[in-house]
Amino acid sequence: MNRIHLAIIEDDVLIQDSLRSYFDQIPNTTIVVVSNSVESFLTDLNQLSVSPSILLLDINLPGISGVEGIPLIKKACSAIDIIMLTTFEETDIIFKALSNGACSYVSKRVSLEKISEAVSVVHEGGSYMSPSIARKIANFYMPKSERDNVLTNRQMEIVNGIVAGKSYKAIADELFVSLNTVRSHIKNIYNLLDINSKAELIKKSFNNEL
Repeated sequence: MNRIHLAIIEDDVLIQDSLRSYFDQIPNTTIVVVSNSVESFLTDLNQLSVSPSILLLDINLPGISGVEGIPLIKKACSAIDIIMLTTFEETDIIFKALSNGACSYVSKRVSLEKISEAVSVVHEGGSYMSPSIARKIANFYMPKSERDNVLTNRQMEIVNGIVAGKSYKAIADELFVSLNTVRSHIKNIYNLLDINSKAELIKKSFNNEL
């Protein structure tokens, strides 16, 4: 198998160090450059003796964002495969990154082992999406009639209560159920929609994504 020449663009020093320490121990992988911005990566690229074959690219960077930087990076290094490694999981950002030329999209919530798996899959010519990202893409293309049935009527009643600004206790009293039942429903709703906060739930409701 050809050696993996890995590049990383990440401005968080702790994440940089974590990725560097992990991939330095992976056989058949060499980290050729670690940069903290798209601009510095493009400068560093000119000084490398070996071009990177795979890039782990963050989105929220100083200066040019990761998504905006994809075309510039592909222009400077056309053969590079770009894996987005980020906390941003909004559908519009995912599709913009993929349409700009990224081949994979991985959540930072996954383990280092899963990130390494993504690198291996891409190196072998495939494309990798972490499960939470794949679910969002699948939901996007799912027929509207099927998406409408993701939540039960009771779950939608609870969602409507949250969007209306009601407390969990107020929702429980209104629906004649216990507070623990409401909390259990909310946990299930978060799992079904692959979200982690009330703000994400309200955003999906406003965007008619429920």
